[in-house]
Amino acid sequence: MAAVTGKPIDVHTWSTPNGWKIPIMLEECGLPYRVVPVNIGKGEQTAPDFLAISPNNKIPAIVDHDGPGGEPISIFESGAILQYLGRKTGRFYPTEERARVAVDEWLFWQVGGFGPMLGQAHHFRIYAQDKIPYAIERFTAEANRLYGVLDKRLADRDYLAGEYSIADMATLTWAKFHGKQGIEFDALPNVKRWLDRLLARPGVQRGLAAI
Repeated sequence: MAAVTGKPIDVHTWSTPNGWKIPIMLEECGLPYRVVPVNIGKGEQTAPDFLAISPNNKIPAIVDHDGPGGEPISIFESGAILQYLGRKTGRFYPTEERARVAVDEWLFWQVGGFGPMLGQAHHFRIYAQDKIPYAIERFTAEANRLYGVLDKRLADRDYLAGEYSIADMATLTWAKFHGKQGIEFDALPNVKRWLDRLLARPGVQRGLAAI
């Protein structure tokens, strides 16, 4: 973690693609934080204390003890947390409206499609006890389509929305596990170039190692 002062932000999370997004953002911003592990394998996401800050019983969630007006605030949903931290710090989330719209488009693309569909492909290919061909084929095909969208977007740019942003942070943690989703990078050179660039960032490396 970067050596900065201030009240640490509590990050309730676990080692999953969604769970890594917030430590990466906090590391990139140099904000102090404390990881509060929520072991989803043991069902800790249903504990009353966690539900009080994340009513959908999903990680991640944060408690910022130095929130608006100096009062604590709890936030759930990774996209909402990333936007909040971007506004709080003025980093990786532009203030100019056109630039912000571009970031929001790709952030919502990730939280609404890229993450959920890849998660389903991952689940049915790796973790489902019953291997259901229809489900495997359906979600692997959708994963391939979404990666194709991503590769096309990155054909003429280094990052999803101009400068490096919360949209990239949200997306990279899922793309990191492309192999488990049935995706090879042979036909996705732009995605590979982008992911290699992001994984080389010290803040990303520290965030991934934080959980």
